[in-house]
Amino acid sequence: MKRVIVLYGGKADEHSISCISAANVMKSLDNTLFEIVPIGITKQGLWLYNALDPRTVDFAKTPLPVVEKTESSQAVVINMAQGADGFYVQSNENQSLINLGHIDVVLPVLHGAYGEDGTVQGMIEMLGIPYIGTQVLTSAVCIDKHFTKEILKQAGIAVVPSITIDVRRELKDNSLSSMGEKYLQQVKQAGLQYPLFVKPSRAGSSFGVTKVEYENSQELISAISEASHHDWRILIEHGVDAREIECAVFSPNPLGEPQASLPGEIVLDLKQQGEDQFYDFDSKYLDAESSHVEVPADVNQDVLDRVQDIAIRAFKAVDATGLSRVDCFVENNGNIMVNEINTMPGFTSTSLYPIAWNKMGVNTTELLTQLINGVIQ
Repeated sequence: MKRVIVLYGGKADEHSISCISAANVMKSLDNTLFEIVPIGITKQGLWLYNALDPRTVDFAKTPLPVVEKTESSQAVVINMAQGADGFYVQSNENQSLINLGHIDVVLPVLHGAYGEDGTVQGMIEMLGIPYIGTQVLTSAVCIDKHFTKEILKQAGIAVVPSITIDVRRELKDNSLSSMGEKYLQQVKQAGLQYPLFVKPSRAGSSFGVTKVEYENSQELISAISEASHHDWRILIEHGVDAREIECAVFSPNPLGEPQASLPGEIVLDLKQQGEDQFYDFDSKYLDAESSHVEVPADVNQDVLDRVQDIAIRAFKAVDATGLSRVDCFVENNGNIMVNEINTMPGFTSTSLYPIAWNKMGVNTTELLTQLINGVIQ
């Protein structure tokens, strides 16, 4: 039986979503093949054993669970020199170290910074342990929407027009509020159309994303200020009249050809009822009645085929491995642009990635089994 560390929580804004994803992952792992070693990471970055087990959480009562240190939890200590045998827990009684035994593979179910950005991946590689998902460079590139766009453009893949601004200096000298006209001019020079979407370059789950409906310096600065709480590099994107169609890409064997699921769509139910809505954090995770997943998306076969082709091309362009979700915009004229690539997509019960593969006849248990076997064989 292979022993699998499942990492969840983490320092990113997506901490709670990671916990929910990890619950579904751990419930789905084949317990006849794999022994789970759950390690939760607090928002402060402390690694804990015997902490919150997300499998026991009632998400109806606790929709945003948090890993926290308790009397029963034990700090995890890693001896880098021992590699796969170097994971210990610290006794709460006498501070002695207890070895967790040999680890065969790590499954980092972490979203966002300090988990999906190459930092954890680099540490695991230094330990010499196989792990699920994309490697260091690709993880770092794909967490950053700016650099993802640059690489995709070089590969001839269309992306949403945008400009990128760096607000480090303005944040340091408190001059951001006076920069509205300058940024409006940059938007005009780039030919971006309203509504604009202002978003942090390195954040997920729609944290810090604001829709700016019309040309107004104060509205734009307010949106930039909101994004700056999550990152100093900020994207201002051209508003597109399009549907967001997402495709799950699966490549358990690094030497194999990536496979694309049937593309799906997050349907914004409130928008269909005439309300102004975009896919923000609440729509994704807190309001079950505001959106739902449809797989396959209700578009013609030509669009489905082209989204699958573009998703695989994008996956290869960034040198992804294991799994990713490629999010595309499909305009009314059939034009397709890539919005972003998620290298550790959500695995909640309402997440598109597991739902799409389920529709393809591959359940989450089989997905995880193939991903693990693909890196340890």
